[in-house]
Amino acid sequence: MTESRPVLWEPDAARAAATSMARFIGWLESARGLVFADYHALWEWSVNDPESFWPAIIDFFKLEVTPWQAVLGQREMPGAEWFPGATVNFARHVLRHAETRPDDLALILQSETFGRVTLTWGELADRVARAAAGLRRLGVGQGDRVVAILPNTMESVVAFLASASLGAIWSLAAPDMGPVAVLDRFRQIAPKVLIAQKKYTLAGRAIDRSEVIAGVADGLPSLEHRVMVPALDAPLEGWMNWADLVAAPAALTPVMVPFSHPLWIVYSSGTTGNPKPIVHGHGGVLLESAKASLHMDLGPQDRFAWLTSSGWIMWNAQFFALVQGATLAQFDGAPNHPDLLEVWRMIAREGLTSFGAGAAFLMGCQKAGVTPARALDLSALRALGSTGSPLSPEAYEWVYRDVKRDLWLAPISGGTDIAGAFVGGNPMLPVRAGEMQCRFLGNAVRAFDEAGHEVIGEVGELVCTAPLPSMPLGFWGDADGSRLRESYFDTWPGVWRHGDWIEITPTGGAVIYGRSDATINRHGLRLGSSEIYRAVEAIDEVLDSLVVDLEFLGRESFMPLFVVTAPGVALDQALCARIQARIRADVSPRFVPDAIEAIDEVPRTLSGKKLEVPVKKLLLGGDPERVVNRDSMANPGSLDWFIAYARARTGPG
Repeated sequence: MTESRPVLWEPDAARAAATSMARFIGWLESARGLVFADYHALWEWSVNDPESFWPAIIDFFKLEVTPWQAVLGQREMPGAEWFPGATVNFARHVLRHAETRPDDLALILQSETFGRVTLTWGELADRVARAAAGLRRLGVGQGDRVVAILPNTMESVVAFLASASLGAIWSLAAPDMGPVAVLDRFRQIAPKVLIAQKKYTLAGRAIDRSEVIAGVADGLPSLEHRVMVPALDAPLEGWMNWADLVAAPAALTPVMVPFSHPLWIVYSSGTTGNPKPIVHGHGGVLLESAKASLHMDLGPQDRFAWLTSSGWIMWNAQFFALVQGATLAQFDGAPNHPDLLEVWRMIAREGLTSFGAGAAFLMGCQKAGVTPARALDLSALRALGSTGSPLSPEAYEWVYRDVKRDLWLAPISGGTDIAGAFVGGNPMLPVRAGEMQCRFLGNAVRAFDEAGHEVIGEVGELVCTAPLPSMPLGFWGDADGSRLRESYFDTWPGVWRHGDWIEITPTGGAVIYGRSDATINRHGLRLGSSEIYRAVEAIDEVLDSLVVDLEFLGRESFMPLFVVTAPGVALDQALCARIQARIRADVSPRFVPDAIEAIDEVPRTLSGKKLEVPVKKLLLGGDPERVVNRDSMANPGSLDWFIAYARARTGPG
C-alpha cells in the first residue's frame, strides 16, 4: 500500500527547535543523559522502557504525583497496574494555574444561548470551589457518580472539575441525545446527582428538552439530587437551581486519590446493544494529557479550541489544553449557522493558535468551497487538528490552499477507549498528504497481518502490544472483566486490537483505512472503505458516501454504494459512469460497486462516524430495532431509507 505521498509542509529549524517536543528531547539529554538519533529512536525507547519514560513525563511536566512503589506493578494486558501507592488529583493539575496566573484567561465561550463569556483562571478556580462545596453539601463524596446533560459550555467544565476535585466520578451526555441512549448509559452507573440544562439555542432556534431531561431523571432510581442550569427560562419544578449550588464562597481543596481512582466514565458508540461504560483513571488521563501536549505542541501561551459535542471524547480532550495552562475556547452552537465560516470567524476573532475538528467538518468545508484564507485573518493560527474519521489527501490540499499555507496540519487517530491517540502529529516532522506523522510516544502501536506478524508499508490491524496508562481501568459493572477482554483482547491474547486498518509507513508515519469490521472483501482482495470514499468524494457532485459489502450465504457478495449528491444534482447514468470510472482508476476495477443509489444523508454516530456495520447488518436482514440504537445516532431519520431499501430486496441481483 505504500505510495509516494508529497510533503505539504515542514517546519524550519527555528520553529522545530521552539516546540515542546524539542524542549522535552533537550531535557532528556540534560537531565537524564539520553540522546536519540531521531524521533523513531525516541519512540522505541518510550515503548520499550516504560519504567523510565513515564516518570520522565511526570518530572518534565512537574506533575504532582506522590511517591509510588513501582511504575508497573503488573505489566500484562488487561490488568496492568500503574504507579501503585501513588496518589494524584486531575482537577488539582488543571487549577494550579490559578495560583500563578489568576488574571489570565482560562475559558472563552462562544454560545448561541449565552453569547460570548470569559473566565479567568482565578474566576474558574472560584467557581469550581463553590460547585465542589455545593456537591459536598448534597452528600457527594469519593466514588459517587455525578452525571450531566449539558452542552459544551462553562458549566460543564466547572461541574466536571468540581466532581473530580472531590474524587467523585463524572459522566456526561450531550443534550441532543435521545432519552433511551442517555438512560442506557447512566442507568448502568447508578448516579447520585444529575445536572442538566433544559433549553438551548441551535441554528437560531430555541430547543426545549424539558420532557427528555425529566424522563431521564425519573428513569434513574439511584438519583438523589437534580440540579438545573438556567438558560432561556426558569428551572424545572423540583430541581435545584445551579446558582444556588454555587452561591457560597469556598476554599478549593482537591482530594488526593489513588493513581487509578476512576475519573470519568465515557461510552462506546453504543450503536447496538448496551453501550460499554469505559472507566478511565485520574493518573492515566493526567499522564496521557501531558504526553499528548508534546504531540499537540500546547503550552500556556496557546489559545485552543476543538469543535466538539459534549457527548464526544473530544470534549474530554479539551482538558489536555487546560492541564498545560492554555486558554480553552468553547463553541456552543451550530457550526454552519449562519454559514460554514462561523467557526472560522471565532478562530480569527479570538486569535486561536490551535484548532481541531472532526474530519467531516473540514471535508464539508472543502466540498462547500469555503475559503477562510480569503475572508479572515488567521495569522495567529499555527496548528490544525482533525479526528473522527480519516482526513482525505484532498482535504489536506484544501487546508494548505484555502485555510493557510504556513500551518501545521496534525490529524490524530485514537479513541474513546484510551482517552487519547495512537497516532498523530509531531511538530518537528514534515506533513505528508493523507498521512499522520508518527506513532505517539509511549504507545506500542503496530500493524499486524492475519497471522499476528508486524508489517511495515502494508495495511494491517491496528494493535497495541504494551500497556498504556490511559487504557480503561475496566468497564463499569464488568466484575470479571469478560466484556473488556472480548472487546479488545480476544483476537490476540495480551495484545490490544483496536478495530482499525492501519499502515505504518517506512518513514514512521501512519495511514488509517477505516474500521476493520467494515472491510470490503472482493474476490479475495481486502480494502478499507476509506479508499473508496476518497475516490468517490473527490467528485464535485458527490458530497458524501457510504459503501458496504454484503456477503450472502452461498452467493456472491453484493456491494452497493450510496451517495449524497450536491443540491440540484441528479444521480443519472452519466454521474454513475463517472463514479465507476473514478473507482476503477483510483482504486481497482475489482471494487466498482454492483449498484449506486442516491440517499439524502449518510447515517452517522453522534461523533460523526459513518454507520457502516449497522447498515450492513440491516441490509443482510437484521432487525431494524436491534442493529442500531437510534438514540445514539446524529441523524436517526436517515435510517428509514435503508430500512425501506432492505425490505425491497431479498438478496443481490
